[in-house]
This record gives sequence, C-alpha cells and structure tokens, in this order.
Amino acid sequence: MDKVFSADGTAIAFERRGAGPALVLVGGAFMTRHASAELADLLSGHFTVFTYDRRGRGDSGDGPSYDVRREVEDLDALIERAGGEAMLFGMSSGAVLALEAAARGSAVTRLALYEPPFITDDSRPPLPADYVAHLEGLVERGAYGDAVAYFMTAAVGLPAEAVEGMRQAPFWAGMEATAPTLPHDGRIMGETMSGRPLSGDRWRTVTIPVLVGSGDAGAPHMLTGARELAALGGNFTLQVFPGQDHDIAPHLLAPALTSFLAAGARP
Repeated sequence: MDKVFSADGTAIAFERRGAGPALVLVGGAFMTRHASAELADLLSGHFTVFTYDRRGRGDSGDGPSYDVRREVEDLDALIERAGGEAMLFGMSSGAVLALEAAARGSAVTRLALYEPPFITDDSRPPLPADYVAHLEGLVERGAYGDAVAYFMTAAVGLPAEAVEGMRQAPFWAGMEATAPTLPHDGRIMGETMSGRPLSGDRWRTVTIPVLVGSGDAGAPHMLTGARELAALGGNFTLQVFPGQDHDIAPHLLAPALTSFLAAGARP
C-alpha cells in the first residue's frame, strides 16, 4: 500500500500492480480497494492497475465536509502519481464518479463503465426526494447499520425483511464500516435516480471514447440506464454481457475491458 495526498491534504491509500499504461479502478458504494483485487490481477498483464480506497473508506482519510469535487481531486492526485494521464474503469456509482472526473477535465484518456445505477424509467420506484438528507441524518447520529439498511431498501430496492436477515451476516460489519460514505455516493448520483430520462448536459464535455457495460440478467433499469447513457454521443459504445447482473464475474469483464482500453492505450 502507498498513499498520495489530494488537493485538500487528504491521504488517499492505493495499491499498484502490473505494467503498462495506467488504469485506475473506481469502486462503487461500500467498495474498498480490496474489492477490486481480482479484477486488477486479471488486468495487470496489460496495464499498471491502481486500486484505491475512496475518501472516508479503508486506509484513506476524509475531509471535514464533502463535495464531489474533492473526489475528483483524489483521482487527479492518483493520475498524477500514475504519470500524468490514465484510463479509468468505474463500477456502479464509481462509474458516475469516473464520468464526472472526465467531464471536469481530469487527464483521462479512455473511460470504461459498468452499470451506473441510473433510474430513468418506471420499472422501479425512484429514490425519495430526501434520500441523501435522510442518509446524512443517520450517519450523523452514528446509526450506521440503519444507514446501510436504508441504502439497501431505498437505493438497491431489496425488501426490508431480506435486509433484516442480512444484519446477521459476516459481511454486514464491513458494510457498516463504509456507511459514512453512502451519502457521498448519493451526491455523486445527483438527479440520475429520479425516474426521469437521462440528460446529457452534465457530461457534454466528455469527448473521449467511453465503453458502457451492462448485464442483461439484472434489474431492468440498469440496462435501460446504460442504453440511455450510450446514446448520448458517438464516442459512447454499449456492450451487453449475457447472463450477468450488477455483480459481474471479473473473468468475463476483464477481456472486454482489455480489448477496449488497449485499443486506445499509448505505448
């Protein structure tokens, strides 16, 4: 493990493996750098792969207040350490963070995304209007387990009784440990989980090649959102993975990422 320091002085923990063009993996809700280890290993034969703990998670620090710009600056610090430019792969809400970095001018040369969790149709309920505020209230009170449960029911859409059963599972403690960052993901998503069609204005400045991946065996709104994103411009390409859902198998994802990213990698 190593660390870089973001523009506000926050320490961001990362690991690096492999050799070749720089590729940063950006995780979604609950994910630390360890969650991407298997995928990173599969990609490390072609790229120098950076996995990192987003701020507030794992071995990374956090600032006194949150702004999406701070997370973009975290990526900028990693990209600088990687040599001044990098490709990004973002998973779930991490895909939206990666998009945001590219839109805000980070030195990103190529962008791959998997299932940004947009809700743009009526196939499931949208997030409550006070979703982020409610999460923040739970976190401020230290009710991390309740914050996880609220995320799993309101955002993921699981039944409340199923989530209650999950509280006894071994993985629940790890989810509680990252619960303070759940409002961060909500702020990154913005209005994209409101049930309204996706607007391209937010990412109009993204002109680099973008691969948008989605499975066809998961929640229908995921594929719908991926299709809408891929339709925003000629630089966006959709790839559907048969039989996969939001938890895609790394050995199926890695070859697609390698093919797309290597095509634009600089020597």
